[in-house]
Amino acid sequence: MIVDNIVNPTISNELRYEIESRSGQKILSCYQCGKCSAGCRAAFAMDLPPRLIMRSIQIGLEEIVLASNSYWVCLQCQVCSARCPREIDIARVMESLRQRAIEEKAKPPEREVAVFHRIFLKLIKRYGRLYEAGLAAFYNLLSRHFFANLSLLPSMLFKGKLSFRPHKIRGAKKIAIIFEKVKEIESEKASS
Repeated sequence: MIVDNIVNPTISNELRYEIESRSGQKILSCYQCGKCSAGCRAAFAMDLPPRLIMRSIQIGLEEIVLASNSYWVCLQCQVCSARCPREIDIARVMESLRQRAIEEKAKPPEREVAVFHRIFLKLIKRYGRLYEAGLAAFYNLLSRHFFANLSLLPSMLFKGKLSFRPHKIRGAKKIAIIFEKVKEIESEKASS
């Protein structure tokens, strides 16, 4: 059987080039084994698990990738990167996608994800590590889910998993300086 009309889809490689440049990773090296998605602790909340994000970037589905919630939901736990037999730092790819979206002032598919991300980074900058009680309190207030996870509070306090005061660490001021240097670099990039 001869096919007269062969469809050749136009594939844009611009997103792949940009993310490879930002992340330093070779996205075409991914051969879709699925180990990243199998180990991903946040895959249940993603519309496209890490394997499909990588594949979508490979074949140029820019709109689908950028509309995804996956890179916003990514925990940056590095399990995907550790499991990758091709040694691709998939978490870095996800972070590069998130940075691009932030630069373009793109709204995440779920408003709460951006709220969580912003609070998380501010607490790291201020205390040098995550302050869990502060994260929960600010998230509940700013996301307007005032009583979310409130039932977990007594058991977490009893088990010593949560403290009302942030833990002090050495070098917290150095972490704040890193944040400021990153901000300087980003503003220099934006002006050039």
